[in-house]
Amino acid sequence: MFGQMMEFPLLISTMLTHAERYTGEAEIVSRMVDGSLHRYTYRDAHKRTKQLANALVKLGVNQGDRIGTLAWNTHRHFEAYFGIAGIGAISHTVNPRLFPEQISYIINHASDRFLFVDETFVPTLEAIGDQLTSVEKIFVLTANENFSTKLKNWEPYESLIKNESTEFEWPQFDERSASSLCYTSGTTGNPKGVLYSHRSTLLHAYTAAMPDGLGVSNRDVVLPVVPMFHVNAWGLPYICSMMGAKIVFPGPFMDGASICQLINDEKATLSAGVPTIWSGVLNYLDEKKLSIPSLKRVVIGGSACPEAMIRTFLKKHQVDVVQGWGMTELSPLGTMNTLKANQTSLTDDEKIKLKAKQGRVLFGIDMKIIDETGDELPWDGKAFGDLLVRGPNVLSNYFQNEDPILIKDKNNQEWFATGDVATIDPDGFMHITDRSKDVIKSGGEWISSIELENTAVAHPDVLEAAVIAAYHPKWEERPLLIVVKKSGTNLQKDELLNFFDGKVAKWWMPDDVVFIDEIPHTATGKILKTKLREDFRDYKLPEK
Repeated sequence: MFGQMMEFPLLISTMLTHAERYTGEAEIVSRMVDGSLHRYTYRDAHKRTKQLANALVKLGVNQGDRIGTLAWNTHRHFEAYFGIAGIGAISHTVNPRLFPEQISYIINHASDRFLFVDETFVPTLEAIGDQLTSVEKIFVLTANENFSTKLKNWEPYESLIKNESTEFEWPQFDERSASSLCYTSGTTGNPKGVLYSHRSTLLHAYTAAMPDGLGVSNRDVVLPVVPMFHVNAWGLPYICSMMGAKIVFPGPFMDGASICQLINDEKATLSAGVPTIWSGVLNYLDEKKLSIPSLKRVVIGGSACPEAMIRTFLKKHQVDVVQGWGMTELSPLGTMNTLKANQTSLTDDEKIKLKAKQGRVLFGIDMKIIDETGDELPWDGKAFGDLLVRGPNVLSNYFQNEDPILIKDKNNQEWFATGDVATIDPDGFMHITDRSKDVIKSGGEWISSIELENTAVAHPDVLEAAVIAAYHPKWEERPLLIVVKKSGTNLQKDELLNFFDGKVAKWWMPDDVVFIDEIPHTATGKILKTKLREDFRDYKLPEK
């Protein structure tokens, strides 16, 4: 007979308790809103988080109450992550880059009782404060008691916690209780809420921390550039606490110079963010002729990482790029592109081409691709269809039971339709070829806008590129390439189109090129193709 296991519930508070007890000396460094650096340890963080927990209890916060945050990646936001969830309330991270009407909708839909907000975002709340029907009080993440604001009922964060005890007994409750709430970016319709449990958050952190995931260890110095208001910074605050890794929070400073300075000054070994951030970093390094010798791995997700970016990181800076894919609905990481044993002997060029794919699933996710009739397609790396996923890391309903989202396949199994179009190769590496709403259907055949975009940005004079469908009288749709040139270059249309020769199928070639000053982006850094389609809806392709 096996003995009874001495279990304790998988609660978010256990991660910070573990960090204090076993790696309490590890540092958490923050670039603050004023540009200064704040530096303390996990041991300090746990004490202050317990002060916050005491304050929240005195405010009458109950288990299941939603507490919102509009904040950058800093130590105070970190404390809110753990203090709110630790007492059984729900940490609701609000993306401050959304439109004001979306922010007010999200806060009201979640019925947030209190808000924690960085000074930067106070003007946003001042403009919509009268619309926030559920909010009782706002806490500004500052120590400045003389901070000036038009907000009616607010208090500095440091005043809230300064007189509270550093002793607090974290409550024990069902690990399946809700811990955090994230909303989708809402590019179509209102944003939808995805509720995570303590259990799912810890299991996601376990899986993502593994060597074939993010590969985080106590010896790493982690710079989470991906915002904490964007699907919990891909789980990094939890993962780092679980492993006791040093964290370097960049605050609001996401430009190339600031990121490079933090990497070099704090000797960061691992960082994570969207491609637009890394484009700025690489341009800065190139302009200033600088290096980043401590950095070993960069995790890139949010949108497809161009092969040219992977090549530059590896060849010029000896940094390994690990591309990931996920969704708010997946907790969020679904796949990571870490090579398998049978791929380690590939040449660098072969590895780079493979790394341009989104990779293979983490434990807790299953996937398949289907055609328009619902039949499963082969894993041959060629057939592409709608990507479906399922598993314990995948949500079953949106918050407040909005919109049932699961579909049943021909075997009566339920799957979540991601909205992506993808291929899967024989080794299980998934490659997104497009969003289903962005794919270009030319004469009944599909053209991948992502592949055309990645080819375009490989040109040394291209800063950013987007491809949308333009109306064609014969083929119905043809690709239109929209480009932002690098500063000081004189790239011409014919030169760029000639660059595509031999890189894509002839019939995939863009029919035209338009140069613009700036490409619009969503609040999470993705190209806003709905705006581009609106701007170019009447565009006339050249006659051929």
